[in-house]
Order: sequence, then C-alpha cells, then structure tokens
Amino acid sequence: MDPDPQPSNKTTDPAVPARRSPRAWIVLFVVVVVGLTADLTSKRLAFERVADAPVELRYDEVVSGSFTIPWHQGVEVIPPDLLDFRLVLNRGAVFGVGQGRRAVFVVFTVAAIIVAIGVFGWWTRADAFVAHLAIGLVLAGGLGNLYDRVSIGAVRDFFYMFPRRELPLGLSWPGGTTEIFPWVFNLADVELLVGMGLLLIHVHLSDRRQRRLELASQHS
Repeated sequence: MDPDPQPSNKTTDPAVPARRSPRAWIVLFVVVVVGLTADLTSKRLAFERVADAPVELRYDEVVSGSFTIPWHQGVEVIPPDLLDFRLVLNRGAVFGVGQGRRAVFVVFTVAAIIVAIGVFGWWTRADAFVAHLAIGLVLAGGLGNLYDRVSIGAVRDFFYMFPRRELPLGLSWPGGTTEIFPWVFNLADVELLVGMGLLLIHVHLSDRRQRRLELASQHS
C-alpha cells in the first residue's frame, strides 16, 4: 500500500489568496511596522533638531491655524542645493495639495486603508511579494500621515528638494512661485509614491505573464 500523501502547504500555493497565507501577512505586517516607525521617527527627530530649538506642536493651535513654525535657516543635507531639511506643517494632502481640508483627508485616508487591505486579501495571491511590499508601503505612508492629522492637526513635512534653485527662462508654477520644486514632503509621502509605483509594476508584470500563458495555451 502506498503511504498516505503528505498534505500540501496551501499557504504557499501561488493560487491561494493572500488573506490565507501567513507568509503574505508577515510581509505586509513587517513592511507596515518598519515604514510607519521610520516615518514617525524621522518626523519627530526633524521637529526636535532642525530648528534652533525643538518645535512643540499643540493640537488646538495647529487646528485653529494660530500656530506658526518659528523661522529657521534649515539644514543642508545634500549639497549643492539638492536637499535641505526645513520644517513645514501641511494641512493638505501629498505635497500640500488641497490645503485646509483636514476632515476630508482623514475620511479619504481611512477609506483608502480599508481598500488597500481589501486589495491585499482578495486581489493578490500568496506569492505576489512585490504587490505585498507595495501595499505595505501604501499603508505605512497612509497611517503615518493619518496619525499626524488626527493627533497633531496637520502633517509634519521636512524634505525640501532643490532649495534655492529657480525654474529656467523665467517660468513659474501656478501661484507665481519660480522654485524648481516648491513642495516640502515627508517619508510617508515617499512611501505612498513608491508603493503606488511598485503596484503599477506588479500589475504590468502580471498582465504580461497572463498574456504569455494565454499565447502558450493557444499554441499547445
């Protein structure tokens, strides 16, 4: 009599949805924890050390708009004029879009987090590492900025690219600024953009793989 077949490990089967794979959940959890910790730690350190004295943020003053960050020179991080640390409170979305709509962005972020978890669990498969990495980064970035909006009243930004550099030929952005990159951002914004980019790459590669399988089945 043949020995009993060993049970297959369904959690590593690529056809299994990610929600049934402990390994997929571990990847997602680790990426979210590392990304969120890095974002919140970098914000805290920046607001403690970039200005001449630590900047203390009071929720009531930030929400009411009465709080302003003390003037500071900023810190040159990558010379010449490639990256500075400069403190900004952002009441909008990524790169300051939509200023003054805090409640809208809180609701939108919560909805986006729920959708991202749904995409992870029901749209991706157990072996889709790139997709899980991407969704983890999106969740980390969304949670980092959501924490700021709920607990502080605005998002803490400090990355300032290409300071003291102007657009050529007298050009300017809508609003009149002539800086090459006038937006100040944070690590959560970077995580969001990188996560979305990786997700697009995953979709592209998945489409190519599906087309190859369809062509192979047609010629078999």
